[in-house]
Amino acid sequence: MDTSSFTHGNPLDIRVSFPGGKKVDAVLGPRVIRTDQSAGHGGAGTAPEPFELFLSSLATCAGFYVLSFCQSRGIPTDGIELVQHHRFDDITGRLSRVELMLTLPPAFPEKSRAAVLQAAAACKVKKLLMAPPEVVVTAREAKAAA
Repeated sequence: MDTSSFTHGNPLDIRVSFPGGKKVDAVLGPRVIRTDQSAGHGGAGTAPEPFELFLSSLATCAGFYVLSFCQSRGIPTDGIELVQHHRFDDITGRLSRVELMLTLPPAFPEKSRAAVLQAAAACKVKKLLMAPPEVVVTAREAKAAA
């Protein structure tokens, strides 16, 4: 695969480290996202598992779009709830469906109900899942220490 179009050193590059046990950290610029496996998977359960973070990224992205929609229109977010449900295939165990359920309070403006659903559906993570990128795993040999 030609990797010449990749922008190595990009601020969105994520560097992974292994701090011990089943923990894996991801460094994004000044931020560190910590993961761990649950006790049932051999970890200490000190942080979410990577797949839980992946699923949470969809829910929080949709939540951010709902929040932005409401804030830009002066609509209070009190009483709004967003819950993400997951369906897994009985045979393969793979995730087969994700449903984002938005509960709106009675006072939420009727004229904005359809539009807030469209806002939630417009989140970047959902769009990425609908048209996924190619994911390529490569390896290289580290340079010898001088």
